[in-house]
Amino acid sequence: MQTIGERLEEARKRKGISIREAAEATKIRGDYLHKYESNQFDIKLPEIYVRGFLRTYANYLKLPGDKLVNDYLALGLSEATKTSRSLNREVYGRMDISVASAKAGAIPEAPSAAAAMTPAADSVHGDKNPATFRPRAPGGLNLDADLIVKAAALIGGLVVLVLLLVWGISALTTSKPAADAITWVKPQPGDNLLGLVAVAPVELVTATDSTGTVLYRGPLKTGESRSVPRNNAITIQTETPQSVLIELGGQKWPLKDATGQFIKRSTVKAP
Repeated sequence: MQTIGERLEEARKRKGISIREAAEATKIRGDYLHKYESNQFDIKLPEIYVRGFLRTYANYLKLPGDKLVNDYLALGLSEATKTSRSLNREVYGRMDISVASAKAGAIPEAPSAAAAMTPAADSVHGDKNPATFRPRAPGGLNLDADLIVKAAALIGGLVVLVLLLVWGISALTTSKPAADAITWVKPQPGDNLLGLVAVAPVELVTATDSTGTVLYRGPLKTGESRSVPRNNAITIQTETPQSVLIELGGQKWPLKDATGQFIKRSTVKAP
């Protein structure tokens, strides 16, 4: 009957795959695969990795991974098997001591059947098992590094989501009109003119005549001016009146009231 290593090596060679190619495909070190094919399973790693690598390699070669792992366990080379045997010897030794004590007249407390059949909790799940050992953090707290990383990633994602929401709301509330959304009724020859001149950047200024027609609506850059026809009374409205001047007949006037205060809404009478 072929050994585990012989079955692995034969399957690999039958497929024409090198150890290096198999290592790259399975992400398992090549020296580990070479040891498996030589029936050397002591790779200085916890038992859970020994079985996991063996199953992965077997499945990669289209061999029954679970069967090969069971065959490996049957060899008695795994740490779990060794621990079980050691525990059985310890239990039988205790029984021998109990019998000897009984013959001497002592009546020791016999171990229960469950205790004899069940390995000690700390030998299987505790710190002595390298497959499940987790180092304890300073101060006595046993922290799971994977859980900490996941929690940090979740918190980071929530922070990014909140920032995106804040940015989106801010963009909607302070959005500027697009270039193709600017309204501008340009004057025709013979029209009276009213000019809008920006002395500082203006996000939005609106000029509407008495008929409700929007003559201009849009932003203005510093030094930029827009002329509209002044055939009716015109109302100018902006949130930054200190940045806009009205130009009439070659003269420029600020958007101020009779007291000299800037006003956000000003009306220029018809000519």
